[in-house]
Amino acid sequence: MASAAALQTWEAANNITELSDDDLIFKYDAAKHNALCEAAPWTSDPHYFRHVKISALALLKMVMHARSGGRKEVMGLMQGKVTEHTMIVMDVFALPVEGTETQVSAQDSAYAYMFSYQELIKKVGRLENVMGWYHSHPGYGCWLSGIDVGTQTLHQTGNDPFLAVVVDPVRTISAGKVELGAFRCYPAGYHPPNEPVSEYQTIPLEKIEDFGVHSKQYYPLEVSYFKSVLDRQLLTLLWNTYWVNTLSSSPLLANAGYITGQVTDLAEKLDQTDAFHLAHSRTTGTGGDARKDKLAKCAKDGARLVIEDLHGLMAQTLKDEVFNKGPTVPFS
Repeated sequence: MASAAALQTWEAANNITELSDDDLIFKYDAAKHNALCEAAPWTSDPHYFRHVKISALALLKMVMHARSGGRKEVMGLMQGKVTEHTMIVMDVFALPVEGTETQVSAQDSAYAYMFSYQELIKKVGRLENVMGWYHSHPGYGCWLSGIDVGTQTLHQTGNDPFLAVVVDPVRTISAGKVELGAFRCYPAGYHPPNEPVSEYQTIPLEKIEDFGVHSKQYYPLEVSYFKSVLDRQLLTLLWNTYWVNTLSSSPLLANAGYITGQVTDLAEKLDQTDAFHLAHSRTTGTGGDARKDKLAKCAKDGARLVIEDLHGLMAQTLKDEVFNKGPTVPFS
């Protein structure tokens, strides 16, 4: 009962929509898919794909795989199809790769595993193609690094249409909602027009330079999630494993290093803001507006950190009340 309620809460937090069994999204039309790929309208329109739809089953698999890597990056591939302006992720599978705390890349053994896996699933009637890759950014948000941009550009050159997804398992644990971003790269030499300012996200100080240098080489896609009665049993079985792992772990303990690092990072950003203001006020007498902007971003970072910490504290308090304190027995 508790597991089912938790699953419903998780689905509501991530705005997962239930579709009817006869929805066209579950039908794979090879002829239609191949015709779209041959036309390749994305080659003339870098913004052709605007939306991504991810199945709840694929989402949960990605989150579980990302969490299993801890502070190291993990990687996997996505299967699905494309329709007009939309990329649909039906399923995912993990790749046996060894990542570090800063990057992950596939080796020869991973590619051999990938080809073998694709051959096996076709034998059981799964016809969807590999149409993207996902990897984790444990604790530093969802965006593409320079290495990620290179990897995605390579895939779009040889295997397009191809999608890149980034999952942050640490912030997912802290916030309770899946932290995920989907991206596609611009072709070489393309200069995107001035785009509306995207939603602010916290980037660690040590990653800001890498983020800023490459942020104009790709664009984010709008992401939504869906499920069906058909995959309810599989989703429930997978959720039971995820739910047990969630119950047996403490966000405060699991993310202790992350929280400490975020506080340190915030302090360094405040120091830099003061140094920036002092330097500009002495030389030009300006810099006030820039300082306000930097302080506003620091305030957002601090507020997010406090909220995530409170979520962890409430979860730990609730678990303590449920599991560590038995029912009160009245004196006879």
